[in-house]
Amino acid sequence: MSDEQDKPPEAPAPAEKKPLSDEEKAALKAAALEKAAAAKAAKAAAGGDAAPAAPAAAAKPKHEEDPNKPVWEKDPVAPEWQDGGSDPLAVAIREEFGDAIESARSFAGDLTFQVRRDAIARVAGSLKERHKFTYLIDVCGADYPKREPRFDVVYHLHSFEANRRIRLKVSTDEATPVPTVCGVWRVANWCEREVYDMYGVRFEGHPDMTRILLWEGFNGFPLRKDFPVEGIDTGSAIYPEYYQETAGPVAGTGTGWKPAKPPEPPAPPAQPPAGDAK
Repeated sequence: MSDEQDKPPEAPAPAEKKPLSDEEKAALKAAALEKAAAAKAAKAAAGGDAAPAAPAAAAKPKHEEDPNKPVWEKDPVAPEWQDGGSDPLAVAIREEFGDAIESARSFAGDLTFQVRRDAIARVAGSLKERHKFTYLIDVCGADYPKREPRFDVVYHLHSFEANRRIRLKVSTDEATPVPTVCGVWRVANWCEREVYDMYGVRFEGHPDMTRILLWEGFNGFPLRKDFPVEGIDTGSAIYPEYYQETAGPVAGTGTGWKPAKPPEPPAPPAQPPAGDAK
């Protein structure tokens, strides 16, 4: 038998598929829609098209921490605010100042006193002299635009003798100054100036109530919540060789430190034509 006869018959080539015309596509779409509508009607007749209720999800097991885990691998548990009125320090301060201490609360072991604004210097002096909170860590501000009064001034104190840190909080608005504590801690001078510089809160009795980080004439207070992130014309007068008095940096130049464009040099006088010379 020849080799040609041993070869299996070749499979016929598949017929080339012709693209559907627009009429055929429309007919197929109409048929699919009709089939879907019939299936929906049959489902409604059999008992409504509402999906069967899903089985109730099993209750999530409560997370239990492995007691053998080291402390640094355990999930942190956020503490909650606690009433600090029974703290011995809170009792002593309230006995001395009465309703000038509006509240005493504790968070993560740190006691926070809400103090009436006009009593802050007296309370601070007592905490330093009688209770040995000799170290003023910081004075900072906080802005709550939707609240009245809008601002908080927060004092962070530390006692080396008791190895303890506490906070004092005072609420105020832009128009009402807070009594300075510079007479209690000299370092408060710079801290209070920073609060004024960033928030616009003034301190009554301060020896030098001027800006400390920004220049005099700066337009606005950068840590207020309504200060625009993109920046504003700051009203700078620090570089009079670049700007007119209180003109400020050039808008749209990023940081703004860009000299104003120098004036164009005057044009030279026109020369008369050579033929007109006498």
